[in-house]
Amino acid sequence: MYEKNGEKYYVVDAHVHIWDGRESNLKNVHGKQFIDCFYDYHRNLSPEDVVWDYDTYTYYGGDRLMKDVFDDGYADHAIFQATLLSDFYKDGFGQTEEAFGLATKHPDKLTYNHAYDPRNGEEGLEQLRRDAERMNLKGVKLYTAEWHGDSRGYKLDDPWSRRYLEECLKLGIKNIHVHKGPTIRPLDRDAFDVADIDKVATDYLDLNFIVEHVGLPRLEDFCWIATQESNVYGGLAVAMPFVHARPKYFAQIIGELLYWLGEDKILFASDYALWTPQWLVEKFVDFQIPADLPEYAPITTAQKKKILGLNAAALYDLDVPQELRLPTDAGDTSVEVAAGARA
Repeated sequence: MYEKNGEKYYVVDAHVHIWDGRESNLKNVHGKQFIDCFYDYHRNLSPEDVVWDYDTYTYYGGDRLMKDVFDDGYADHAIFQATLLSDFYKDGFGQTEEAFGLATKHPDKLTYNHAYDPRNGEEGLEQLRRDAERMNLKGVKLYTAEWHGDSRGYKLDDPWSRRYLEECLKLGIKNIHVHKGPTIRPLDRDAFDVADIDKVATDYLDLNFIVEHVGLPRLEDFCWIATQESNVYGGLAVAMPFVHARPKYFAQIIGELLYWLGEDKILFASDYALWTPQWLVEKFVDFQIPADLPEYAPITTAQKKKILGLNAAALYDLDVPQELRLPTDAGDTSVEVAAGARA
């Protein structure tokens, strides 16, 4: 929970990781390229006083995550988004069992979303069923640009991908997080294109598609899709650090998202450990649209509360304390909205 000027904010960091990019885990040069690209994003977009050294960045572990995200980072809850990259790393990039173990130990603080690759066919479907039962999955994280043998990406509307989405429906996995953001070395730019979101969102209305990184640098394409599809949401991972590095650019991003998607379909995320949530939360609460961008309305405190946590809480049925919910009407503070509250 974050508090400033008498306002209290329920915070859900909707995109965190435990990864291992150490040399001992590299399968080939592409693993080195990937973690180095992550570190470049971290180093170039963070305030100087929160930049990590490279060795710590390649592997930091669960204790460091708990401190940075919860003790220092104001989060009430956080959601692991698994990244496999098994073609680049011996034991995978995202440390899935370590993350799942931490979420099992702290179910009040952490939710674990696993990953799958539809190119694994029937065998992968069987694994998804086992994972869903063992991990009690409410969501998955997909990386459509991930390499798989000779394949360098897939589309969400490919036949096998549709089979997996249909299985998610059967298994009660409602939240489909998809990386649709900046290219990361050595992955291919076009494999992150957002067009396939439009197709599957229309065909699977009972699934929620959370587009991570809000489609950057394809923000306009994403907004035109998300405004038409009621089940498409925007995850702010990667967009958030521009609140510091390029605040006017961030104003344009958040202004467009609020105009097209609305305040109920945007989710805060640090993408930890790409960035740490403490300074992101602080700067976002303080942020306001610059006066020289009059085409965008000022961001209200209520909108910031929804973005920082209440929207994600609603998707994941998190029990938000009464004092941190929003009133139903601006003039009626005695009745609380259901956003983030369990039925």
